[in-house]
Amino acid sequence: MSSLTEPTRVARPGVLAVASAAPLLVLANFTLPMVTLPEMARELEAGPSGPVWMLGSIALGLSSLLLVSGGLADDHGRRRVLVAGSLALAAASAVAAAAPSVAVFVAARLVQGGASAAMLAASLGIVGHAFPAGPERVHATGRYGAMMGLGTLLGPLLSGALAALTGWRAAYALMAFSAAALAVTAARRLEESRSPAPRRFDVPGVVLLSLGVAALVAGVTEGRAGWARPVVPAAFALAVLLLAAFVAVERRRAEPLLDLALFRRPAFLLATGSALVVGAAIVGLLSYLPTVLQVAHGLTALDTALLFAVWSGLSFAGSLLTRHVRLGSAARLALGLALTAAGFAALLGVGAALSLPLVVAGLAVSGAGSGLINSAITHLAVESVPAHRVSMGSGANNTARYVGSSLGAAGVAAVVGALGPARGAAVAVAACVALSAVTAVAAWSLRH
Repeated sequence: MSSLTEPTRVARPGVLAVASAAPLLVLANFTLPMVTLPEMARELEAGPSGPVWMLGSIALGLSSLLLVSGGLADDHGRRRVLVAGSLALAAASAVAAAAPSVAVFVAARLVQGGASAAMLAASLGIVGHAFPAGPERVHATGRYGAMMGLGTLLGPLLSGALAALTGWRAAYALMAFSAAALAVTAARRLEESRSPAPRRFDVPGVVLLSLGVAALVAGVTEGRAGWARPVVPAAFALAVLLLAAFVAVERRRAEPLLDLALFRRPAFLLATGSALVVGAAIVGLLSYLPTVLQVAHGLTALDTALLFAVWSGLSFAGSLLTRHVRLGSAARLALGLALTAAGFAALLGVGAALSLPLVVAGLAVSGAGSGLINSAITHLAVESVPAHRVSMGSGANNTARYVGSSLGAAGVAAVVGALGPARGAAVAVAACVALSAVTAVAAWSLRH
């Protein structure tokens, strides 16, 4: 691994605000269809597998291109990649808003995922470059992580409210305008930054990793419509072959897309492994739970959006207040995962009976835990890689998160579909509680 470092500099006013707008928009966009999927599926006349791809296609674009985007941002300019990603998100959102069919909407969401990958990797790289290690960086990554909670709060609320007023398409039109505004602002307000030692573009690594992750996520997504269908094992087999080839190729390259030696660093392993668990146990569960509530208890899109605003609102507040928690990143991560496990335990009976006080309490506790998790993982993603590879660290971390979210959502959907809302939701929630608790113990053991 190169020992080169990229010196940080004092950030100009507004840099953190502009960079943090990227995860805000990405997470808001990611969660837009969570509460309006039934209405969208009806209007676009989606078949049996249509809703699955309408919900999951963005994760395919995200997870396939996050690590690639991180490398491009480090080597060719983080501001450039952020601006390009924002413009692509604006264009794809406009197409989604006018989509006449499921196929067009899914294609637009795939492009949104790729654009979001560029925005996430580049924006966290900008923060890591602009703020030096120490209290300044802890504060900056805490605010950056808080935008994930705020985006998760705003996405369903905006989508549910606009769907009630004018229809589901208005939310995507608003996203197009917002992403274009961010592109203009970033181009004007941010300075360019890149690695002092740019690498040659790793074409074999890019092709093998992108196609391998795409095959994995496609297999998981198709599996939600039936795991016995031939396309599912074929996609998984292709993913294994491509990812094994990626590892073999990267081990022999002098300038790999992903330096596999990073996995010998406990901090990098903790950041990446925890992001995978967070995606599976938290994002995956909460992506599907609104559907359970609507089907089992007759809640409307706006009802579920308001209910989950408790979780996302406290996640936002928890990340903002993380600087007052006098614990290291690994210890904060452990505490956040423990709170998540405790909060989710209150949701064990949500599929059978709706006790609003218990559900609100569970979402509140797990939301506060999520705020600590977001700030801790964001900080670990920056600190666990060399300074000139901060966007690559962000790409690896978020790749794990969104692959995990696809696996988690598919798992929850499969269990609920097989066992019904009552038993299925209980089993899925119990699995997420156990996974969060085990990872909390692992993070606590690595706190030093």
